[in-house]
Amino acid sequence: MSGKHFQKQSIRLFSVLLGFAIALTGCSGGPDDFMGNVKTNNHTESATNTTANVENSSHTENTPNTMEANLIFPTSEILQLEEGLSAVRYDGDYGFDSLLAQGGASSDGEVIEYLADNLLSGLDLGDLLGGIFGCSTIAVPSPEEDTLFGRNFDWENCEAMVVEAHPENGYASLSTVNMDFITQNVGGGIVGMALNLDEVKTLAALYAPLDGMNEAGLAVSVNMIQDSAVIEQNTEKPDITTTTAIRLLLDRAGNVDEALELLGQYDLHGSMGMMVHFAIADSTGRSVAVEYVDNEMVVTETPVLTNFYLAEGEKYGIGTEQSHKRYDILMSRLEQAPEMGMEDVRDALDSVSKDNFGEFESTEWSIVMNLSTGEARYYHRENYSQNYTFRLGT
Repeated sequence: MSGKHFQKQSIRLFSVLLGFAIALTGCSGGPDDFMGNVKTNNHTESATNTTANVENSSHTENTPNTMEANLIFPTSEILQLEEGLSAVRYDGDYGFDSLLAQGGASSDGEVIEYLADNLLSGLDLGDLLGGIFGCSTIAVPSPEEDTLFGRNFDWENCEAMVVEAHPENGYASLSTVNMDFITQNVGGGIVGMALNLDEVKTLAALYAPLDGMNEAGLAVSVNMIQDSAVIEQNTEKPDITTTTAIRLLLDRAGNVDEALELLGQYDLHGSMGMMVHFAIADSTGRSVAVEYVDNEMVVTETPVLTNFYLAEGEKYGIGTEQSHKRYDILMSRLEQAPEMGMEDVRDALDSVSKDNFGEFESTEWSIVMNLSTGEARYYHRENYSQNYTFRLGT
């Protein structure tokens, strides 16, 4: 097979690769579709890393336990940190400014079409998949006067990837992507070969973040609300989808005010017809929930967000029963400790992780972000004795 023909076939298969988090595969799988996937928690196993891109060191935290910390230096080659968790770095232009300049995209299909026409010639469109999910976030100052932001991503066991992006025109950022459907739709032969193309997977991931932090100290996370309403803003503004909204904020917003201004300049279209809201925080200590009620953006100041509406009015409180419990737990911890260190935020996330509720899904990743220093600690599948540390600017 010629190189040209292989590339053409690989690009066509990229439509399969995009049946993934770009459609907000989200934080917890549908209760019927994924019951066969049994949650496994290897809380006692730590990752074994043989690459020079992982720096191992041990330190003692403010707990009786000693945690092994891995400082990660991603490169353009996807680095497998442990089963189900990887990391990669992208430097340069990934075409996002051009997408916005042409009017954006009002659906995930239009995002794929843009990639096909402009970045990966020959791409065929494929089906997009979705799922329901339930996540938790918390923002809190530290005793050192830093601002911390914590995030749980709850879903079925999936392939997670941390993407460190350094665009030509924008802030450097860390973001996390659920790459689950990339691997779930793999066959043999040419498909397997296509999946070895790190550039293809990385480019897809750049357009599908579910949370992240940038070098200016802005953090953003998307959480679902189980509601029959949809977000379909239709004015004369350019269009963005759920995940491209996150990419927009990570690339261009330095604080909450700038993030809100940016969101107000675009029409948002919820991926797969899902109702979502955003948790946004910055290094000044401000944190808000951005929700859409009757297609109007509503902003609520709050340090905690789970999976029910916080906007005052008829929508307030609509969401899952468990999300109210998680919200109450986190608010109670904040009342008891108005300041927290990074280990305290980790423990707060642990207190609302999925293993506390006896459900089949897991908290696939937890992140403690220091918005003042650019450090992010990742904990995988509720193993809170092991973290992977990323530092923007290193």
